[in-house]
Amino acid sequence: MSLVHEIDYGTKKSKSEKMVTLTIDGSEITVPEGTSIMRAAMEMGTTIPKLCATDMLESFGSCRLCLVEIEGRAGTPASCTTPVAPGIVVHTQSDRLHTIRKGVMELYISDHPLDCLTCSANGDCELQDMAGAVGLREVRYGMDNLSHFDKASDLFLPKDESNPYFTYDPAKCIVCNRCVRACEEVQGTFALTIEGRGFGSRVSPGMFEPFLESECVSCGACVQACPTATLQEKSVIEIGTPEHSVVTTCAYCGVGCSFKAEMSGDKLVRMVPYKDGKANEGHSCVKGRFAYGYATHKDRKLKPMIRAKITDPWQEVTWEEAINHAASEFKRIQAQYGRDAVGGITSSRCTNEETYLVQKLIRAAFGTNNVDTCARVCHSPTGYGLSVTLGTSAGTQTFASVSESDVILVIGANPTDAHPVFGSRMKARIREGAKLIVADPRSIDLVKSPHVLADYHLQLKPGANVAFINAMAHVVVTEGLVNEQYVRERCDLAEFESWARFIAEERNSPEASESITGIPAQKLRAAARLYATGGNAAIYYGLGVTEHSQGSTMVMGMANLAMATGNIGREGVGINPLRGQNNVQGSCDMGSFPHELPGYRHVSDDATREMFESMWGRPLSSEPGLRIPNMLDEALAKRFMGIYIQGEDIVQSDPDAQHVAAGLEAMECVVIQDIFINETAKYAHVFLPGTSFLEKDGTFTNAERRINRVRKVMAPLPGYADWEVTIMLAKALGYEMNYAHPGEIMDEVARLTPTFAGVSYDLLDKVGSVQWPCNEAAPLGTPLMHVDRFVRGKGRFMMTEFVPTDERTTAKFPLVLTTGRILAHYNVGAQTRRTDNTAWHPEDILEIHPFDAENRGLRDGDLVAIQSRVGEVSLRAKISERMQPGVVYTTFHHPVTGANVITTEFSDWATNCPEYKVTAVQVRKTNGPSYWQEKFMEEDISLTRILDAAE
Repeated sequence: MSLVHEIDYGTKKSKSEKMVTLTIDGSEITVPEGTSIMRAAMEMGTTIPKLCATDMLESFGSCRLCLVEIEGRAGTPASCTTPVAPGIVVHTQSDRLHTIRKGVMELYISDHPLDCLTCSANGDCELQDMAGAVGLREVRYGMDNLSHFDKASDLFLPKDESNPYFTYDPAKCIVCNRCVRACEEVQGTFALTIEGRGFGSRVSPGMFEPFLESECVSCGACVQACPTATLQEKSVIEIGTPEHSVVTTCAYCGVGCSFKAEMSGDKLVRMVPYKDGKANEGHSCVKGRFAYGYATHKDRKLKPMIRAKITDPWQEVTWEEAINHAASEFKRIQAQYGRDAVGGITSSRCTNEETYLVQKLIRAAFGTNNVDTCARVCHSPTGYGLSVTLGTSAGTQTFASVSESDVILVIGANPTDAHPVFGSRMKARIREGAKLIVADPRSIDLVKSPHVLADYHLQLKPGANVAFINAMAHVVVTEGLVNEQYVRERCDLAEFESWARFIAEERNSPEASESITGIPAQKLRAAARLYATGGNAAIYYGLGVTEHSQGSTMVMGMANLAMATGNIGREGVGINPLRGQNNVQGSCDMGSFPHELPGYRHVSDDATREMFESMWGRPLSSEPGLRIPNMLDEALAKRFMGIYIQGEDIVQSDPDAQHVAAGLEAMECVVIQDIFINETAKYAHVFLPGTSFLEKDGTFTNAERRINRVRKVMAPLPGYADWEVTIMLAKALGYEMNYAHPGEIMDEVARLTPTFAGVSYDLLDKVGSVQWPCNEAAPLGTPLMHVDRFVRGKGRFMMTEFVPTDERTTAKFPLVLTTGRILAHYNVGAQTRRTDNTAWHPEDILEIHPFDAENRGLRDGDLVAIQSRVGEVSLRAKISERMQPGVVYTTFHHPVTGANVITTEFSDWATNCPEYKVTAVQVRKTNGPSYWQEKFMEEDISLTRILDAAE
């Protein structure tokens, strides 16, 4: 194996359809108008020396190495900033050019430490490469003159090692500006600048702040752009230069970024974003780029374990003993309590192939449809709402589509924290001129950040989503802004007319809804007009939409609004759910819901069931199984007694944690397959060690329906990949699954699932990735859905009556708690808490508005108790203008916080998705942890030390 090298064309690709022919070094080449001479030369295989140029950034023209000669023109223009022109004749090599380039390079090297043999970038340094390319062998200028690397010089600045993942050595900086431009153009944070002038200029994160204390978000774009060892990964410094790499897919959020996992032997040196990755196009965030250390963390459990009771200590056993014990227990429970007394939960962190096998095991080996997935608690309303209105339960566009948007409506999502690579892409489009509407109870970064300012921040009250979307639609209908031609051609006209009459009622007006939404009526009207008339309008939404008692209603309401304005079916528009976990879309596609087989086909459909029975060799139940909340309720009733959970921590992630714990405690056999002993594993009788994404082959499906390959980087540390463990368990239950490789599992999925019919590893290895549907009608996938017609035929307008949540504020609980994520962490934090990301977020905090804090006598950093009607937890307070009075906010990344201890049992009417975003609470100052936290800390002394340190 060797390193995967990607060609750097020096400048970006032109999007022009007009072609231009020119001659370079005696050869004709035809390229799109607007292409730089540098890129044109590179496309024909001619490399022009460069330092400041890279195809991830706009042309800059500062290094003066890429000079060329053009016949009939005076001077030597920079090839990176000079566009092609018809008929021009370019020379990239001549004695004159050689002399100039060599002289320029000599000046660079005269102010650079000559420590190449001991430098961590030796062999991976563009400055070193370019010195060789121009034939520089000696430097005529003395090295004892004024320099940046002489410690006796006033210009010397020490190395900044504050960031946990990379170092900044200003002595090696050539001030090419690539890092500054990457921070601006690719990431959009604008955290870096050039301080000083002339010889005294240097890169600086803010006003000479250390990187860790600056606005840098550690996305790695600056490190990737740096042509020297000025910005260098600490892992490269410690381990050495990588010697081979594997292209794989990130296992964090639903963006699905592609990375080159670069290795030295069996050690992972670094993750480098892959430019050919269609979801990320060479960009990354702090999690995917750097937070992979959890895969080899000391907390990993690599041996199977069993115990008779959850109060007993764990006993390490062989794989055979653990599998046989679990199988015998499941058989015993079914014999004693009935076939439906067992079930399982698939993982949205595992691959499509692994998820497919778990639901197959439950349906075919257990003989029940008692299977569910974490999508139940996040995006199940997306599946229901989009399926009913449009005919398919997934996003309509590619991420790249946002570059064609004129108006962007972000509802209940925080892309810069939860989906940062897409957030950067969105910010780039806003900087280009797209209008932005943010509907969120909290003032997220998109409302106001460098070079981004929302045109409207609609700071609605938690729980008022449906009233808000109805008011938006009311403006569209009553002010004549409906795209009538689109509706007549594409939608069910009778249903539209019924919906329009309903939505036009005065009770749905912005004025009538103002007391519910908290949004001034005129402001909402202006935002609705902008969405309807501003050009291509796209909706992006997250858990702030779905995790409500009316989550499904809200998804249907957004679909109604998009159809009414004609904003579905072309680039730059659409309904776009920002999925939380890396494979939450895939886990749903693979049949993880109790009522659906793979491909979203109901278990009661005889023809579909017969096809699966023929392939699987077992009769399948036609009755929908239990959802996760139902499993827990049935466990407390002693009717559901065994569960197989792969890669999910439902005690920490599901609502009313005490109820979840009680349900698990009532079961007689809880089997957990995971990489760590998580909160759920504390209630387990069998622990099967799992594998990280680095240790397996398979596929993930991201939020844009993109199926990406996951490739094994290292051998499974426990000895088996997750898919192999499921096969062993099935065999012990008397059901054979014969697969030699995950590719064979995907082949079976393709045979059984129409939307995946054309998917194979061969295709993915050839084209990189595809978006389903991928079949005979779309052999290379379907980037854009609903182009000529909706999947269901005619678009269906649904009635969206606003029904207030049963969770109400009272005199006892006057505040509303809502939850979300932060950039540094992911989901329940099981992975990121075991990395240096804790440097940015060591504990969850409670954000509270100054008005509410003053009324309670609170100051920044006070330990406060948050009490709801179902529980109480304690955490630190942060007084923040991001909040509106009456609303408080926290994250849920640290188990000791126990945020879900106090969330209620209320859920979406259609899917049981929990109402995490609306919990009535009271906040008061306290002196110590809650009862739940004390109980937690008894089991995990390390967290006691964390709270002690906070005190």
